[in-house]
Amino acid sequence: MKVIEHINNAKDCLVSFEVLPPLKGKTMAAIYDHLDPLMEFKPSFINVTYHRSETMFKKMANGTFEKVEVRKRPGTVGICAAIKNHYQVDTVPHLICGGFSKRETEDALIDLNFLGINNVLVLRGDAPKNETFFEPEADGHKYALELLKQVANLNQGLYLEEDIKNGGKTDFCIGIAGYPEKHFEAPNLETDMAYLKAKVDAGAEYIMTQMFFNNQKYFDFVKLCRNNGIEIPIIPGLKPITNKKQLNILPKIFHVDIPNELSDAIMKCKTDEEVEKIGTEWLVQQSKELKQYGVPVLHYYTLGKPKVIWNVVKEVV
Repeated sequence: MKVIEHINNAKDCLVSFEVLPPLKGKTMAAIYDHLDPLMEFKPSFINVTYHRSETMFKKMANGTFEKVEVRKRPGTVGICAAIKNHYQVDTVPHLICGGFSKRETEDALIDLNFLGINNVLVLRGDAPKNETFFEPEADGHKYALELLKQVANLNQGLYLEEDIKNGGKTDFCIGIAGYPEKHFEAPNLETDMAYLKAKVDAGAEYIMTQMFFNNQKYFDFVKLCRNNGIEIPIIPGLKPITNKKQLNILPKIFHVDIPNELSDAIMKCKTDEEVEKIGTEWLVQQSKELKQYGVPVLHYYTLGKPKVIWNVVKEVV
């Protein structure tokens, strides 16, 4: 079932989770161990995120260095299929521009379609590690809007090879990312909103937000979207803070603010266990307020902390 169908058919707020592919060398057991305790909450869908390959320099025997591409985690296609088959739950693979040509993207979409996976979350993705600016691959997409249009074209049976006539149509439900605190590369929130509206007009059916720790940021974002004619569902993305390092890491990497009340409470903690307790309590209250507000889905970035998420969701659903 499509994400938008889950939302349209729901009688109450839904729950969904997001996981990372296991590191190369680990098996699907790592994912199952992660998800098993969370499945009691009957998530409507599970997102599988994707991290592009990294460029590394390998020292050769002659003392020179060779530039190599290293992919530390496998792709999302097989993992989404395994999760869907194992739990009988819908999955949402993340599609990114970085690291892929248009043909590689089309092949991945064809594979997903063959596997009966009809949801995708379309993202541009980050610049490679240690590089400041995003650059597309040769014959790749530079913007998420371009990638979205490729998915939308395939839904119409339009393939990259022009000699394919009457091609089979896919039926992907397309999600996109939204940034309540503005994408860090956008010059202002109004420009960011214009980019978002363009993706909605091109066929996006729902928005998944970047994490935030102040619900008012989400409420203001929803209001701004509605004022700009964006009427599709807006799903809040939620993440717990579980250690002090995140007070510096999260704003730096994800460009989000952490409220004074939360940061002050965490700074007083002496152990990570205390931080985790504070972070859990904060996320519980966030979730309850959002549910009361009427959000369509509570989407949790589990990312290595399934026990914390379990403790949150059991207090909310």
